[in-house]
Amino acid sequence: MKTELIEAAQAGDQKAFEQLIGPYQRELEVHCYRILGSAQDAEDALQETLLAAWRGLGGFEGRASVRTWLYQVATNRCLNALRSASRRPQQATWPVAGVEPPEPSRLTEVTWLEPYPDVLLAGLPDDRPGPEARYESFETISLAFITALQLLPARQRAVLILRDVLGFRAREVAETLDTTEESVTSLLKRARATLQRRLDEPAEPPAPPGSVAEQDLLTRLSRAYQAGDVDGLVAMLTDDALLSMPPVPLEYLGRAAIADFMRKVGFRQGRTYHMVPTRANGQPAMGLYIIDPNGGPARANGLQVITLAGDRIQALTRFDNSVLPRFGLPRSLPGDFGAG
Repeated sequence: MKTELIEAAQAGDQKAFEQLIGPYQRELEVHCYRILGSAQDAEDALQETLLAAWRGLGGFEGRASVRTWLYQVATNRCLNALRSASRRPQQATWPVAGVEPPEPSRLTEVTWLEPYPDVLLAGLPDDRPGPEARYESFETISLAFITALQLLPARQRAVLILRDVLGFRAREVAETLDTTEESVTSLLKRARATLQRRLDEPAEPPAPPGSVAEQDLLTRLSRAYQAGDVDGLVAMLTDDALLSMPPVPLEYLGRAAIADFMRKVGFRQGRTYHMVPTRANGQPAMGLYIIDPNGGPARANGLQVITLAGDRIQALTRFDNSVLPRFGLPRSLPGDFGAG
């Protein structure tokens, strides 16, 4: 049946082409996201991949599977995007006029990071596609893993994803990158060493998604935000918790630094929040809405992705309002949430 689809698609049958590549589109977009770190860039790269596949299908000779061939096309589209002068990471300026943030603990290098909705991960194959895969699927979509990948040189990044995440053989990766197996092995060795240094293991595994422990923690977090309770928030953090806010490069490391930021910026002048639960990158997330103490609409203030370690919070990563439509979240909420 697949041979017939390939032949029909090669003959210019658009419907046959859509049937042929349809089962792979979602996983290809996730692949592009891992390489690029941006959901919007991944969506654009997928469209370029599909166009290139449509134009290049006539040259497909069946020496590899359709899926392998599509990953080859997608990988090279992404590498082209990384080389493009038009896709240079833009560092945002501090967005709050008249409010001076505390001195950050450090500046992040990955200002282009965006969250990826869990609803788009539903239905992805969770089995290892090849014998060389080294990571479980849930690990390879986490914000920490995606961030660490962005710090690798482009070809190292592609090799590590193809070999250790997707489990392709060295020969297949060499064909994808038009290089030798020896070069692939060398690139992979360097990428693994860098990733091991960059990727911190949580002190404890997070509570399972949807578990009572996770829900209890998220409920307490929501109450702290709705009450403007800095002490209550800090009590839920690990000692080395990290607060970041791409595309703004500022990062705050540790309970004291995060508490200082929340008092001076997050909860300034009695500001409180209503939180709408969602999920991103296999992690709990919350849409943040500033509560109007006079009972007016609550205004969106971004999306916060929460990284858990045991029954505590290891990282809070806040994104601006531009990511909300991808999660089906509005720019404002009606109703009276009270003042906390």
